[in-house]
Amino acid sequence: MRTADFNYSLPPDLIAQHPAAERDQSRLLVLRRTSGSVSHQTFRSLPEFLAPGDILVFNNSRVIPARLRGMNPKTHGMFELLLLEENGPNDWWALVRPGKKARIGTRVLIDRSAESIEAEVVAINDAGHRRFRFHGTDDIGKELERIGEVPLPPYIQRAIPGQSTEDLDRYQTVFGRIAGSVAAPTAGLHFTAQLLDACHRRGVETCFVTLHVGLGTFAPVKTASVAQHVMHEERFEIDELAAGAIRQARDRGGRVVAVGTTTVRVVETVARDHGEIIALRGRTRIFIHPPYDFKVVEGLLTNFHLPQSTLLMLASAFASPGKLDGREKVLAAYAEAIRERYRFFSYGDAMLIM
Repeated sequence: MRTADFNYSLPPDLIAQHPAAERDQSRLLVLRRTSGSVSHQTFRSLPEFLAPGDILVFNNSRVIPARLRGMNPKTHGMFELLLLEENGPNDWWALVRPGKKARIGTRVLIDRSAESIEAEVVAINDAGHRRFRFHGTDDIGKELERIGEVPLPPYIQRAIPGQSTEDLDRYQTVFGRIAGSVAAPTAGLHFTAQLLDACHRRGVETCFVTLHVGLGTFAPVKTASVAQHVMHEERFEIDELAAGAIRQARDRGGRVVAVGTTTVRVVETVARDHGEIIALRGRTRIFIHPPYDFKVVEGLLTNFHLPQSTLLMLASAFASPGKLDGREKVLAAYAEAIRERYRFFSYGDAMLIM
């Protein structure tokens, strides 16, 4: 398929800049896979579309305040670091701007309230990311809540970067526990403790897997053909508790409903590579696009995604498993959402595909 086939036009005023007043007050568009029909609901009505015995699978990765600002103490040139992955205490891979000035040996004095902390470039990989060693602290990871900024997506604009207390709270799921993501698993942002309780009262089970969302989640597919795209790699883990819960749900005939595309990637990676859901820790480059035969996931709750993104391609594959017409179903649903003034992207409304 062509990458251009996954393009659409979105009015700029529908790109959500702020979250809904309450997490579960978002709108919910429900797309039926068999018919392609859509209906318009509120997110609070989600339990009505689930049945006793179903299981909701969440990504419990927690966003870290991964953006740091600093300057070269010799030239006074300013740098912006986006921490990507921890190799060990004070040892991180990061995206840095301006990259050309961050040569091996360059030191960056982290500004704001931690003037004694420095980051030194010790390596550069093929992707242009820099490996930093931090000095002046026992563990930079423990300092991030104090000196870091929430790494909001580039389409969310703030007058003063890093200063919104709203983002510190809302760009995080209520069940996020395992620190490591540089972007939120946004489908989970709509949930409250009360809504989770309502799902449990209906007889719906829940479990948690972990996938640390990387920078590649914002990267558009730039190749002419979808199949030519090289997928970014992300770290994941599914423990025995979650693996057992998913297996038991399937054994009793319950549906596995993934909350977010990141959760789909975990579950389908394990099922593809091992034939069943087992406890596993690893990395995945799985690229799900039409046509794709899903092994485990039978329901998908997700937000509205960027044009020509791998996330939109995954949703399109799920709308019509094993076939190519899921793209038409999803883009028709997106057109309906635009007409109905749904809010798009990370802080936007949600879509349930069943």
